[in-house]
Amino acid sequence: MATYLYTLGRSAFRRRRLVAFIWVALLVLAGVGAASASTATSSSFSIPGTEAQKAFDLLDERFPGGSADGATARVVFKAPGGEKMTEAANRAEVDKAVRELKSGSDQIASVTDPYAAGAVSKNGRTAYVSVSYKVNGMELTDAAREELQETGAEAREAGLTVEIGGDALQAAPETGAGEIIGVIIAGVVLVITFGSLVAAGLPLLTAIIGVGIGISTITALANVLDLGSTTATLATMIGLAVGIDYALFIVSRYRAELAEGREHEDAAGRAVGTAGSAVVFAGLTVVIALVGLAVVNIPMLTKMGFAAAGTVVIAVLIALTLIPALLGFAGKRVLGRKVRKGKQISDKPNAGTRWASFVLRRPVVVLLAGVLGLGAIAVPAGSLEMGLPDDGSQPTSTTQRKAYDLLSDGFGPGFNGPLMVVVDGDRQKADRTVEVIQGIEGAAAVTPATLNKAGDTAMITVIPKDRPSSVATEELVHSIRDAGDDDVLVTGATAMNIDFSQRMNDALLPYLALVVGLAFLLLMVVFRSVLVPLKAALGFLLSVVAALGAVVAVFQWGWLGSLFGVEQTGPIMSMMPIFMVGVVFGLAMDYEVFLVTRMREAYVHGERPGQAVVTGFQHSARVVVAAAIIMIAVFSGFIGSSEQMIKMIGFGLAIAVFFDAFVVRMAIVPAVLALLGHKAWWLPRWLDRALPNVDVEGEKLNKELAATSVDGGEERELARA
Repeated sequence: MATYLYTLGRSAFRRRRLVAFIWVALLVLAGVGAASASTATSSSFSIPGTEAQKAFDLLDERFPGGSADGATARVVFKAPGGEKMTEAANRAEVDKAVRELKSGSDQIASVTDPYAAGAVSKNGRTAYVSVSYKVNGMELTDAAREELQETGAEAREAGLTVEIGGDALQAAPETGAGEIIGVIIAGVVLVITFGSLVAAGLPLLTAIIGVGIGISTITALANVLDLGSTTATLATMIGLAVGIDYALFIVSRYRAELAEGREHEDAAGRAVGTAGSAVVFAGLTVVIALVGLAVVNIPMLTKMGFAAAGTVVIAVLIALTLIPALLGFAGKRVLGRKVRKGKQISDKPNAGTRWASFVLRRPVVVLLAGVLGLGAIAVPAGSLEMGLPDDGSQPTSTTQRKAYDLLSDGFGPGFNGPLMVVVDGDRQKADRTVEVIQGIEGAAAVTPATLNKAGDTAMITVIPKDRPSSVATEELVHSIRDAGDDDVLVTGATAMNIDFSQRMNDALLPYLALVVGLAFLLLMVVFRSVLVPLKAALGFLLSVVAALGAVVAVFQWGWLGSLFGVEQTGPIMSMMPIFMVGVVFGLAMDYEVFLVTRMREAYVHGERPGQAVVTGFQHSARVVVAAAIIMIAVFSGFIGSSEQMIKMIGFGLAIAVFFDAFVVRMAIVPAVLALLGHKAWWLPRWLDRALPNVDVEGEKLNKELAATSVDGGEERELARA
C-alpha cells in the first residue's frame, strides 16, 4: 500500500492544478445540487419491531387523517392570584386565543376548547388548550411556530400567565457555533504547532472543502433519501474532526521529510506513502464505527451513520490527493520562518521525548495511575439510567419548562406524559381494557375509549401518577402491556421514548462487539501484532467507560452541574452511550494508528523497543496533542448550548477525547509497550503468513527507493509505476 500511495502522492504533487480543479469542481457541483434541492424536513422517525411503533402504524391505518405522529402543543393559562379561569373575563381571553388558533396556520389539525373538553384544573386556576398538527415538529413552518408563540399575547396583557409546551416548538437543531469555535481554536493550535500560517491553513482549508462537499451532497439528497436535518450535524462534526486530523498528520510528515533533505516531490510522495497509509486505516476504523450503527435497527441512526461515513471517506481522499497538490503550490512556505532562512532544526529532545523517557523509567507507576484514575472516574457509570429528554429537562427560563411546571402543579406530574393505549377490537373489548387499566397501580386517570368510524379500533388515554421520565411511569407501561393481550398496544411519546431507550440499551453490547472486533482485526494487519491491537481496544473501552462515568456524575447526579450550566438532572439521553462509542472510537483509533505506527516504523527499521517508543513520541506526540486539543475545543463549543441534549453530547465527547488522548494514548500506551518490550510486536508465524502485508510503516517502500537509487534511477521508475 505504501508504494501505491507514494506514487499517488507524487502524481498529485506534479499534477496539482488538475487535482485542485477536480476538487473545486466537485465542491461547486455539490453546492449547486444543494442550492437547487428542496428544503429538507426531518427524517421520518420509526423504531421497527417495537410495540409503540406497531401502535402508531395501526393508528395511521385505522384512524386516517388522525396524524398520530403529528406535533402537539399545549397553551397553558393560569389565573392571577385570587381569580379562577372560569370567571367570565378570563374565559373570554381563552376563547379569543382558541379562535385565533383555529383561524391560523393550515398545518393545524385540531384545537380543543378547554371548557368543553374539561381541561380545567380542580382548583379552577389552570386551563390548557390542546393543539394538534398535521405534521411533526420538524416539519412545522416558521410562520406556524410564530403564530403559536404569539398566542395569548392579549391574555398576558390582561394579567393571565400564558406558557406554551409540547414538541411543536421543537425547532431543527442549530449548527455552526460549535464548529466556528473549533475552527478558530484549531487555527491557533495549528499555527503554534507548525510555526507557519500556510502549513496551519492547509488542514483547515481541506477540512472545510471536505465538509462542504459532504454536507452539500447530504442536503442535495436529503429529500430523496429521507435524510433528516440532524444528519448534517453529525456529518459536520465528524467530517471536521477527521478532516483536520488527517491533513495535520500528512503535512507534519511532509515537513519532517523536507527536514531530512528530501526534494519536495519526493517528500510529498513519502508523506502520503507512510502517513497516508495510516490515514487510510484510521479512516477505515471510523467508517466501521459509523456504518456499524446499522445494528441498532433504527433507520434514522443508520442513515446518519452512512452519511457521516461518506464524509469521512471524502476526508481520506482529500488527504491523499488534495493535500500533496496544495503542498506543491505552497513550496517552502509550508516550513517555519527559521527553517526557510536556513537555520537547522534543533536535535535537542522535545517535550514528547522527555515524557516518553519518563514513562519508560517508571512504566508501572504510570500504568497504575492511569488505570486506577480512569477506573475511579468510571464508577458512576454503574448507575447509568437512560431516557429521552422532555420539557421537564428544559432550562427553567424557557416557556416549555414553565408550561410543564404549570401543568404538573395543576393536574399532576403524570399529565405531561399521557400514554395512548390502542385496542385492536370492538367497544366491548375496549371497555374491558379500560377496567383493567383502572386497577393497575400507577395510573392516575383513564379516559373512556374512543372508537374509529369502523368500530374495530379504540384509543384510550392513560394519565400516569408520576412524571414521564420516571421509573414508576416505565413500570406502568410494562404493567399495561403485561395485563393485555397482543391486541392491546401502548404508545405515545412516553412509551416511544421507553422503547427507544430499551432498543439503544440492547444494541450497545452487540455494537461494541462488532466495532471493536472488526477494528481489532484491522489493527492486527496494520501493526503485525496481537497485543498492540488488544491494548488499543482495552484502552478505548476504559476511556469510554470513564467518560460515561463523568457524564453520569455531572448530568444525572448533578456533581459540578452549575459549572457546566446543568439546571435539571435526569436520565442520560438514550442515544448518548452508543453515539459516544461510535465517534470516540474512530478518533481514538486515529491517535493510536498515528502514534504507534511511527513506533512500529522505528522498530522495523532496527531500533530497540524502548527507543522506538521514544522515536514515536518525538515525531508524533506533538501533532497528536494538537489534534486532540482541536477536537476537545470543537466538542466543548457545544457545552454552552441551552439544549440539554446538545450540552450533554458536547461534554461527553470532549471529556472522552481528553481521557483517550492524554491518559490512554500518551500514558498507558507507552507504559504497556515499555513493559512488553519485544513481545509487543509478537505475531504467530501462521498468522503472519495469513495476514496481508500492507506495509504501513513503509519498509518495502524504503527498500525499493534505495534499490532504484543505487541503480541510478533516482526513483523515477518507481514514480512512473
